[in-house]
Amino acid sequence: MNILLWIILGALAGYLASLIMGGGRSWLANVIIGVLGAGIGGFVASLLGLGGVTGFNLYSLLVAVAGACLLLGLFNLLKKTL
Repeated sequence: MNILLWIILGALAGYLASLIMGGGRSWLANVIIGVLGAGIGGFVASLLGLGGVTGFNLYSLLVAVAGACLLLGLFNLLKKTL
């Protein structure tokens, strides 16, 4: 997938995950969270036999948002324990 599409998908996924998990973040943080979330979500989805992030489509966006929510949830849990 083109790097520009990864940035757009990451920004959208990061923004949606921030809305779901709470807390406003900058656009750069949303991009980073979304791209990392796409990697995490794709990895988990492929482990479950669902397939990973395949391109710029609705399924990939849902996988990226789920991964970004998982990432933010783990980050919030870590922040509370420290």
